[in-house]
Amino acid sequence: MRSNKEQAMIAGVGMVPFTKPGASAPYDEMASAAIAQALADAGLNIESVQQIYAGYVYGDSCSGQRAVYRSGMTGVPIVNVNNNCSTGSTALFLARQAVECGAAECALAVGFEQMQPGAIGAAYQDRPSPFAPFDDVCDRLVNEDLPLALRYFGGAGLSHMQKYGTRLEDFAKVRAKASRHAANNPLAVFRTVMTPEDVLAATVIWPGVMTRPMACPPTCGAAAAVLVSPRFARRMGLDPKVRVAAQAMTTDAPVTFEAGDMIELVGADMTRRAVSQVYEQAGIGPEDIRLVELHDCFAHNEVITYEALGLCGEGEAARFIADGDNTYGGRVVTNPSGGLLSKGHPLGATGLAQCFELTEQLRGKAGKRQVDGARHALQHNLGLGGACVVTLYEKAS
Repeated sequence: MRSNKEQAMIAGVGMVPFTKPGASAPYDEMASAAIAQALADAGLNIESVQQIYAGYVYGDSCSGQRAVYRSGMTGVPIVNVNNNCSTGSTALFLARQAVECGAAECALAVGFEQMQPGAIGAAYQDRPSPFAPFDDVCDRLVNEDLPLALRYFGGAGLSHMQKYGTRLEDFAKVRAKASRHAANNPLAVFRTVMTPEDVLAATVIWPGVMTRPMACPPTCGAAAAVLVSPRFARRMGLDPKVRVAAQAMTTDAPVTFEAGDMIELVGADMTRRAVSQVYEQAGIGPEDIRLVELHDCFAHNEVITYEALGLCGEGEAARFIADGDNTYGGRVVTNPSGGLLSKGHPLGATGLAQCFELTEQLRGKAGKRQVDGARHALQHNLGLGGACVVTLYEKAS
């Protein structure tokens, strides 16, 4: 367990409203707006920042510099980060490490994405794909002609249905829950409340497995966080209310490819190992968690992740959902922001948007979304290819 004196503190957060592709400002404008919000929230200026980590997936080299330069050209290191859907949390992971190891007393993590409509795919066709080993396994397990992400996560959902009797209605309930939460989030893209019946009646993508609302759409947006050391906070007269109590990043192990299970192929093992490290670092367990932002890129992945994070037992997700233990009034409020399904999923920004939500929650500033009584907040951000970042925040005493 790390000493409290070593733990990085969240001094400021910022986030712009997420939008559909084509409706956003350019990526550099979105990013600079999120940075400005985070700095203002912290009560600092850009000159106070000693290192910057800029996360994005779809953009040219040094897009991070372009984004940050709008806020000020201070000459500090700017590191561009790409770890697929876990990019934002990877930037946060690096900023947190820099602060805790003493390389910087004040670091900024920013994530942004200006996406295009339609299913995401490989940008380069003239070189080996990083997904080739994943595709080989998926081709053996899933006989469906669908875009990559739909095959992967739909296949994982189908595996869960076959192993544990999970029903399509369970995924529909998860999607409907996301819409109810997002209705209270002014930064979310989709704020119309859906019932499980609405979700089931929507366009079918994969018969018996998935309807369109169960998949998150491409989204544009940006979010940022300022991390500081306790010593820096005291010197600058800051009063951060939230600190990073524990954090872990994992990548794929052989089981991803050897298990012959789509659930493992989409990162369940990475999640289990990352959260196990976090619980051990913090000296708590899943029974202590009342608030979670997890990576619901598909309703199916939310169901799988309940179990991987230990929020319920293996095969018990359907009961967890039926009992309402994933929402207000239940055991663990999951994705109070509306999650990726309703808030949106601009890949580079997602992890930092989760950080924004959980920081506001622990500060007691989440408005109608407020989860009362939570001292800890757990964040799960997953990128295929692969990387998983799990972060535990806690109220600073």
